[in-house]
Amino acid sequence: MPSYSGVWTLQAQMQNVAAGTWTGLPQLFAWGYNGRGQLGLNDTVYRSSPVQVGALTTWSQLANGAKFSLAVKTDGTLWSWGQNNSGQLGITNTVYRSSPVQVGALTAWYQIAGSNFHTLANKTDGTLWSWGLNDDGQLGLNDVANRSSPVQIGALTTWSKFSSSIRWSAAIKTDGTLWTWGTNTHGNLGLNDVGSYTKRSSPVQVGALTTWSKIATQNYGCLVIKTDGTLWSWGQNTSGQLGLNDTISRSSPVQVGALTNWSQVSSGSYVCVAIKTDGTLWSWGTGSNGGLGLNDVADRSSPVQVGALTTWYQVEGGNKFCLAIKTDGTLWSWGYNNYQGRLGLNDTINRSSPVQVGALTTWLTLSKMPFSTSSLAIKG
Repeated sequence: MPSYSGVWTLQAQMQNVAAGTWTGLPQLFAWGYNGRGQLGLNDTVYRSSPVQVGALTTWSQLANGAKFSLAVKTDGTLWSWGQNNSGQLGITNTVYRSSPVQVGALTAWYQIAGSNFHTLANKTDGTLWSWGLNDDGQLGLNDVANRSSPVQIGALTTWSKFSSSIRWSAAIKTDGTLWTWGTNTHGNLGLNDVGSYTKRSSPVQVGALTTWSKIATQNYGCLVIKTDGTLWSWGQNTSGQLGLNDTISRSSPVQVGALTNWSQVSSGSYVCVAIKTDGTLWSWGTGSNGGLGLNDVADRSSPVQVGALTTWYQVEGGNKFCLAIKTDGTLWSWGYNNYQGRLGLNDTINRSSPVQVGALTTWLTLSKMPFSTSSLAIKG
């Protein structure tokens, strides 16, 4: 069984997993809501603690939509399961699946992102693809027709990072430029079009900067880290989820504070979480059900540190809850847990501060899950 001495060891392990060169056994686990079969366990029974999905040990990357799931294996194949009413599984139909089904036959998939009803993915050649619901042009295909299988967005081979949200999408190119498309009801596209909020059905550049690095979309807002370590936000701000110390919505990027040491950022449904380069964990936005991990249920409109630890490795925000992995490979959760058991703690009790999930120290990575009530994780 592998051991983990710190963040750099974990990063090296995941790089090896993605490259298919790791000799360990990356297994897929799922828990939480399962009403559409999104846990991949061939049923619709909820789970309140992690359960292994099949027996394969070749999983590399994960993403959750609202009620569906996506994964890439170490061989570059793409798999999906769960709700499929808008074709978001990409398997050429709208039939739900309760266990993983391969999307096409290609072996060149690299990254994935799920939203409520649409999916984004890129290939190793830098092309960007989309499928699912498209009523507001969120697929970026210059129309509003749904797709039930992957379709390439334009002809570019320079897409690097991306995120999908409720009826809109955002992406960063390899040149550091930022692009958005889809609905724009709260200025979430960042195009400074106050008063019109015009939707876009193909990618439009946000400003002229070439220093955007990491991205996370909220319901109708966006969080982005630049190459200089600064954090920026825009869009809907009803619960202070932009981190700007107020509840005023913005239609163009605004810097969150003055710090230059933000390392990663994630957002669930109005819950925002981030890790700094010093390994500290921070949260802001809606605090109901303890989703911010601050030992209370109060909203915060600017980042607040979660505890005093400096050993956080990865954090992901979900639908009123969060999951995180520490540098020692342990898994932690907090927030809303109701009857679905989404915290993985073998009960349905809410938690307002981080609680360890089991005793294992071999967790490798978490699913992107901004709208999900279920969880996916890879364990070594």
